[in-house]
Amino acid sequence: GRISALMNPLTYVVINLAIIWLIQIGAVRVSSGVLTQGAVLALYNYMSQILVELIKFANLIISITKGFASANRISSVFEMKPSIVDNDNLSAPEESTSNSSSSENRSEYAVIFRHASLCYKDAGSEALTDIDFSVRHGEVVGIIGGTGSGKSSLVNLIPRFYDATSGEIIVDGINVKDYPLKELRDRIGIVPQKAVLFAGSIRDNMRIGKKDADDEEIMEAIQLAQAADIVAEKEEGLDFFIEQAGKNLSGGQRQRLTIARALVKKPDILILDDSASALDFATDAALRKALRELPGKPTIFIVSQRTSSIQHADKIIVLDDGEIAGIGRHDELLAGCRVYKEIY
Repeated sequence: GRISALMNPLTYVVINLAIIWLIQIGAVRVSSGVLTQGAVLALYNYMSQILVELIKFANLIISITKGFASANRISSVFEMKPSIVDNDNLSAPEESTSNSSSSENRSEYAVIFRHASLCYKDAGSEALTDIDFSVRHGEVVGIIGGTGSGKSSLVNLIPRFYDATSGEIIVDGINVKDYPLKELRDRIGIVPQKAVLFAGSIRDNMRIGKKDADDEEIMEAIQLAQAADIVAEKEEGLDFFIEQAGKNLSGGQRQRLTIARALVKKPDILILDDSASALDFATDAALRKALRELPGKPTIFIVSQRTSSIQHADKIIVLDDGEIAGIGRHDELLAGCRVYKEIY
């Protein structure tokens, strides 16, 4: 029993065949009077003990080898230098604001893309080409396009997850490269395409957005995200334990709680990257209505593959193969943009 637990099937078969052979030879010798039964049994026991220790030793060597390989992988991750870091010559935010080229831009526009292009490392073609548009404070912007059209790439440039290969992105009058990364990302709430929750209570997950959030703030965000029923139906309420990756919740529940987490921090800019794909149309509509009435009027970017999620936006940007195929409201695009009409 101890041996079988330590071995792979092939070794187990070989050793058992050897034991059968040993007992068979021993039986013949016992019957001819050359050996006693005790001698055969002792030989079998000694062999078993030696085998167990040899197999333990072999497994130890395998574990050590795996350990070294894993350690090398971990150390290579720690040694990696991030490609996007704060500029060494960053001035204080107030100075940056006063030096900004246009006070009109700073006061009027939340986000400006100026002829921005993006080419991923080792990629043959550009993911985004000549993206040029501006968004006023408090506007709801819809971003739509087919799979691989560059929707996520576009919104990832705002919190500076990637740097534009050419052109510039300006947030509140300041180039994103001139912000300290923490300050830039603190004012942006992001709901990723894949809803990610961590092992811990609902409360712990919500506080990732804002560490000192109290239960009242958390419940307010949860209600805005149409997730109040999730908390209400759990006996533990906010103390309900979420398993790793949210395995004990449905896809729609995970999405709504991820949206709530972004709302807890009350961001100036809210990015929803295809974050309603697992929601039914009624919940999606209720969520959009709640987002429009958010206190503090954040600027909202909604990335979607379905027109129903973004047709009431103040501005819709239609992407096609990394380029802007049209910008306007729903009715204008329906009349004048072939790509939007096809998606609709």
